[in-house]
Amino acid sequence: MPLLEVKGLRCEYISEKSSIKAVDGVSFELEKGDALGIVGESGSGKTTIALGIMGLLPNNTKTSGKVLFHGMDMASMPEHEKDRIRWKGMAMVFQNGLEVLNPVMKVGYQVCEPMINHLGLSKKDAGMRCAGLFSMVGLDPSWMDAYPHQLSGGMRQRVLIAMALSCEPELLILDEVTSALDAFTRKEIRDLLLKLHEKYGYGMIVISHDITFVSSMAARLMVLYSGKVVEKGLTRDVVSSPRHPYTRGLINSTPDIFIYKDMWGIPGESSSGGHDGCPFYPRCTQPIDICLKAPPELKDHGGREVACHRGGIATLLNATSLVFNYYLPDGKKIKAVDNVDLNVKEGEVLAIVGQSGSGKSTLAHILAGVIEPLSGEIFFNGVKVNGNKNGNGSRFGDIQIVFQDPFNSTSSRFTVLDAIKEPLDINDIGTPEERISMVKDVLSLVRLPSTEDFLNRYCGELSGGQRQRVALARALIMRPKLLIADEITSALDVSTAANVLRLLKGLQNRRGFAMIYISHDLTLTLKIADRIAVMNAGKIVETGNAHDVMLSPHEEYTKRLVGSRIGLCCSGGNKWGRQDISEIR
Repeated sequence: MPLLEVKGLRCEYISEKSSIKAVDGVSFELEKGDALGIVGESGSGKTTIALGIMGLLPNNTKTSGKVLFHGMDMASMPEHEKDRIRWKGMAMVFQNGLEVLNPVMKVGYQVCEPMINHLGLSKKDAGMRCAGLFSMVGLDPSWMDAYPHQLSGGMRQRVLIAMALSCEPELLILDEVTSALDAFTRKEIRDLLLKLHEKYGYGMIVISHDITFVSSMAARLMVLYSGKVVEKGLTRDVVSSPRHPYTRGLINSTPDIFIYKDMWGIPGESSSGGHDGCPFYPRCTQPIDICLKAPPELKDHGGREVACHRGGIATLLNATSLVFNYYLPDGKKIKAVDNVDLNVKEGEVLAIVGQSGSGKSTLAHILAGVIEPLSGEIFFNGVKVNGNKNGNGSRFGDIQIVFQDPFNSTSSRFTVLDAIKEPLDINDIGTPEERISMVKDVLSLVRLPSTEDFLNRYCGELSGGQRQRVALARALIMRPKLLIADEITSALDVSTAANVLRLLKGLQNRRGFAMIYISHDLTLTLKIADRIAVMNAGKIVETGNAHDVMLSPHEEYTKRLVGSRIGLCCSGGNKWGRQDISEIR
């Protein structure tokens, strides 16, 4: 029998004017000695679950479902029986010690009180045990005579841990116990909790919005959104390869997981519930019609439970066995793309890196439908697209490519208006007035003016950065689900390149399209890519998580490629990033 079973827990806060469904059908089990992490944004229902387990929800809460502790239903118990289980059976460490602790009572007495009430200890015995608990959590027993305001935040948190463990509970619930602490104290508390968990073997539920903290504490992870579980599985699997778009967004928002990557939060605001369909629908990168009509069920998908009508993050593009050859004037064959397999998930950024001549741009042109492969297949949204005489990027919402050279990709004889509007004209999308409006809208997206003067300016009159943004606007006006960016910053100065790339990544994050980013600049890929595919002599030689590939490469070619970077951050020389002159002599 599990130590704790939560079955279909629902909690709804009722007021005179409205009701908020804080927890909506949450179920999980916890064995003795196990640790479960619960993560999610503020308002996702994490703390409500903890209070529901403890039976501490306010009176205006309507609840249903079951909370079974050793098989006993907590909800059906009278209050005095719940009090008997609290502290001795289960205990909770709250977030803010200054709010939880009584400001007019010494902290030692507050730790002694549960032992006197629940274990029947005398004040003397409770005091002796309290001194031992203080030592155990790294506090000198002399602090027992202090008041809460006389302690630092970390010290108060240690007092709350001592209080929670005072009656040796079988279940310990930690609710955001390190969120208000500095990094050093946070690590101290984390190490203390791990040590105590190993020593006493109690079941533990770790609640936090900090995935880094939870992943270091719990072997299993449960992700909450708007009161519902959207993903559940082993912590290492959920963090390294999230299956739900929301989980991926949380991980991409966490600086300690991918330390070289820019942070991009999930666009939009968290839902407060009350939806007929999927609550994540307004913020999702891959919604379909059913998402608006019916909530997804939490189902097993290959050892991971995911609540998504598409089974989790869906595959947008899948290419198999792609081959393309170039022939020199003397008849010699060059295998530019040699039996390449590739896939791109909804909303992800895949970087393809390699030396010049490795086949990156040729592969990009094949995927965009600019050139036809000699063999192989390309499926986009489950539909085969290669062999289509109109090309892969001819339709609204499909694939678009932004080419490397902004001066060749847009005609100098075109005005800005004509260059951006051309795809709409070719595909007969909208009325003439609607097309001009769409051009103005997309110009604002790429941070260019939409005045009559600028619209009528010829592309040949623009700077390199302006021209590249016009090329980007031309691609974005077709609302692509997949954007291929082929070395788009290589012809720009470093400042302009940084601005264009940050703009592009910001648009990708807000609009949710997937992106293939072709580059030979390895450092840039670490800033924006979710995954990296390394290409050499027409073949993909290594693929994986961007940080794993760049920081711990497996293939010899990847190691040489990573080792070829120069600069202060990766030089093997002195602090100035160059050899000492004495070594050269």
